[in-house]
Amino acid sequence: MRSIRVNRNYSTKTVALTAETYSDKVKRDERFKKLEDSDLKFFESVLKDKNYLITNEDDLDFFNEDWMRKYKGQSKLVLKPKTTEQVSEILKYCNEKKLAVVPQGGNTGLVGGSNPIFDEIILSVANLNKIRSFDEVSGILKSDAGVILENADNFLAEKGYLFPLDLGAKGSCHVGGVVATNAGGLRLLRYGSLHGTVLGLEAVLPDGTIYSSMDSLRKDNTGYDLKQLFIGSEGTLGVITGVSILCPARPAASNVAFLAVSSYEAVQKVFTGARRELSEILSAFEFMDGTSQELTRRYLKLDYPIESGDYPYYILIETSGSNKEHDDEKLETFLGNAMEEGLVDDGVVAQDETQLRNLWNWRESLPEATAHWGGVYKYDVSLPLKDYYKLVEATNQRLSERGLIDLDDDSKPVVEAVGYGHLGDGNLHLNVAVREYNKEVEKALEPFVYEWIKEHKGSISAEHGLGFQKKNYIGYSKSDIEIKMIKEIKNHYDPNCILNPYKYV
Repeated sequence: MRSIRVNRNYSTKTVALTAETYSDKVKRDERFKKLEDSDLKFFESVLKDKNYLITNEDDLDFFNEDWMRKYKGQSKLVLKPKTTEQVSEILKYCNEKKLAVVPQGGNTGLVGGSNPIFDEIILSVANLNKIRSFDEVSGILKSDAGVILENADNFLAEKGYLFPLDLGAKGSCHVGGVVATNAGGLRLLRYGSLHGTVLGLEAVLPDGTIYSSMDSLRKDNTGYDLKQLFIGSEGTLGVITGVSILCPARPAASNVAFLAVSSYEAVQKVFTGARRELSEILSAFEFMDGTSQELTRRYLKLDYPIESGDYPYYILIETSGSNKEHDDEKLETFLGNAMEEGLVDDGVVAQDETQLRNLWNWRESLPEATAHWGGVYKYDVSLPLKDYYKLVEATNQRLSERGLIDLDDDSKPVVEAVGYGHLGDGNLHLNVAVREYNKEVEKALEPFVYEWIKEHKGSISAEHGLGFQKKNYIGYSKSDIEIKMIKEIKNHYDPNCILNPYKYV
C-alpha cells in the first residue's frame, strides 16, 4: 500500500507568524473574545480529561504550523474531543462566548486553511477515529471524521473494496478533512469527485446543532441535498464528525507504465489514445515535467525511473481492472501503438507489485521534493488541456525577467517553477520551489498567476481549496453573484463568524 506521510523536518527554519507576515491583509476581529481561565475550566468539564487539552507551547507548534512551514498561528489551546456530542457542547459554548474556532484534521492542507491566524482555538478531530460500519453488499462505509485515510483504505482492502480517493498524504490526512476540502487526488479520473461518492455526513453547526444525513441512500430525491454545503466548505459552516461514502470494489489487477515524451502535443495525443484504447480500465493519467523529475532526483538522490532520463515530459498511466491477462494485453497494445506513432520515446512498465509501488512513490514524492530547498509556492489549478502547461512556461518567464530564478545559484530566492498533476481531469500543480519565502517572489507571482488563469478560463483552485492563501482571489473564478450567495450562506449558518475566520471569502 503506497503512502507518503507528511514530513515537517526538511527545514529547521523558524516559521514567521502569519498575522505578522500578512499584516497588510488581515487584522484580528475584535468581536472575538480572548481565552480565559474560566473557558479552560469549561472545556475540561466537557472533555473530562486534561490530556485532551493541549496548552504547552512546544506541543502547540505542530497544530499552529502548516506542513510547508509557510503559515503559523498563535493558538493557545487545542481541544481533542472524542465524541460528536462533545464537539456540539464545545461549539455551542464558543458561539455564545464568541470564541473563534479552527477545525483541524490531519493538518496536511496546502493553503493555510486548517491553521489559525491569530489566537483561535484549534478543534482537532483526531480522536474521532473509529470505523462505524461497513455494508459489504452495498459498499457503503460509515466512519468518524478523524479516521486516517490510509487506515480506512486498509480496512476496506480486507473486505475487497477501496476508498474512492487516493492522496500522497494518505498516511496523515483524515477522512473528514478530505471531505471538508473536497480533495481530488489520484483516482478522480476513475471514481469521480467526493460530491458524487459521499452519500451522507454528520456535522456540528456553529451553534452546536448536530446535522446528520448518515443514513442517506444512493437515491434520495427529497429536497435540497444539504450535505453538499459541507463538502468543500473548509470548516466554515460546520465541523464534520462523520462520513458515509460509497466505496467501489478493489480491482483484481493493476498496472503502471512510466513514459517519456518529447513534446506537450504528444502528451495530449497519448491521453486521447489512452482514453480510447484503455477506456474502462484507465484509472490514472499523471503528468510531470522534466524539471520536476530533476528536483526529485536531486532530493531523493536516486536515478530516474527511466534509465535514459532527461526528457521534457513524463507520464504515469495506471490501469485497474478484473482480469490481469486482458488488462496487460490492452496496455501492451496501447503502448506499442503509441511508440509506433512516435508519441512515446521511452518507458518502463511495472513488472511486479514492488516496481508498481516504486513508480507511484516517485510520482508522490514530487510535492515534498519541491519543498526541500526551503519552501514552495503551490498553485493548484484547473485549465483547459490546450493551455495546461503554458502556465508553467509563463511563470518561469516572469520569474526570469525579474532576475529571481536559477536552479544552481544559491543567491537567487527561486530554484525553479515546475508543473505536474492529474492531466486526466485538467488539474495542474504549479510549484515554485524557493530557497526562502520572499515577498518579492510573492509579488511576482500574485496576482499574475490568478490573472493568467482567469484569462484562460481556468479555476484558481482545483482541489486544495481557498483557505487563507486564496481568500482574496476567489473573484478570479467566481462571479459577484456567486460570491454574494456564498457569503449569505456563511452568514446564515454562522452569524457570529466563529468557524475558521479570515479564510475562504
